[in-house]
Amino acid sequence: MTALATLSSKFQISIPKEVRDEQHWEAGQEFVFILKGKGVLLMPVPELRQLAGMAKGADTSDYRDRQDRY
Repeated sequence: MTALATLSSKFQISIPKEVRDEQHWEAGQEFVFILKGKGVLLMPVPELRQLAGMAKGADTSDYRDRQDRY
């Protein structure tokens, strides 16, 4: 999919409808901009409920806590 957008004089970009629909993005959703060379990676900020279970099965045997710091 190729979609184009133009930066406005107020430094705003409208995300094309086909991209919003494909990614299931909605109004009010927060995004983070990650610099990549001369470009930018745009990622939605996940909601807390989306992160639940993310580390299930992770090895915690070498866990570092606050007492390990200087």
